[in-house]
Amino acid sequence: MNAIAKVGAFAGAVVALGGLGSAVGASVGPIGEPERPSHQEHGKAGGHGGHAGHGATKAPAATGLNVSEAGYTLDLVEDRYQRTADATLRFRILGDDHEPVTRFETAHGKKLHLIVVRRDLATFQHVHPVMAADGTWSVGADLAEAGTYRVFADFKPKGADEGLTLGQDLFVAGPYEPQPLPAAAATSAVSPYQVDLDGHLVAGKTSRLTLTVTKDGEPVTDLEPYLEAYGHLVALRDGDLAYLHVHPEGAPGDGRTEPGPEITFSAEVPSAGTYRLFLDFQHAGEVRTAAFTAVAEAH
Repeated sequence: MNAIAKVGAFAGAVVALGGLGSAVGASVGPIGEPERPSHQEHGKAGGHGGHAGHGATKAPAATGLNVSEAGYTLDLVEDRYQRTADATLRFRILGDDHEPVTRFETAHGKKLHLIVVRRDLATFQHVHPVMAADGTWSVGADLAEAGTYRVFADFKPKGADEGLTLGQDLFVAGPYEPQPLPAAAATSAVSPYQVDLDGHLVAGKTSRLTLTVTKDGEPVTDLEPYLEAYGHLVALRDGDLAYLHVHPEGAPGDGRTEPGPEITFSAEVPSAGTYRLFLDFQHAGEVRTAAFTAVAEAH
């Protein structure tokens, strides 16, 4: 479905609401009133182009809530699917001239990172599409479960000052029963691994989070680089799925960062409330994802 047509038809609603709401999806958690994003503030809370600074006192703008921002639009070629574990997602990034953008900066080894989650946060996929010469991206995705999904494109156009995160919903036909969000916990099991979370999220302030990886009870000290880091962390706010993507402190091969068992992040969330955290890490040649529910305190 053409995203430009959607934007034209619903421009007034988008301006009024500051992005796509949670009317289609999971129930809203106790998040309060989210700060509305602006072009000037975009990139402070999400995307590869902007990272939170230490000692911040102002809550960052929520990202990933808009299909269009700063002259760019995420345009899904199809937004309705039948259930299949082998779906092919195709999309374009359109510029303000409605033409596909074909030049992007590389961030952590890729020109575009795509996150696909069901709106109840029961599923998570971090994939990397391939772009054709005409600017159409394609990638395989598991859409075996019915429901409404949110697709986030995390990218930086060539020459842009900041990265962008755009989001659009897609729909998978079939019976759907939203799953309750798991209770907040500091441990995630990804058999035979366990990941422990140390640290607390505080809205509008840089929060230091340390994730420790063990396997069969033993510390993992030989994590493998994945996308130029030992781990990638995505945080999504329950309800509207405001998006935050951060990377760990240090980098493989910098002479000071150990390959585990600890991976430390500095993250800044835009509001108090409930978040779902997804950590990607690689070991023994396989990428695994540990998931946590975390509650951010008011600053």
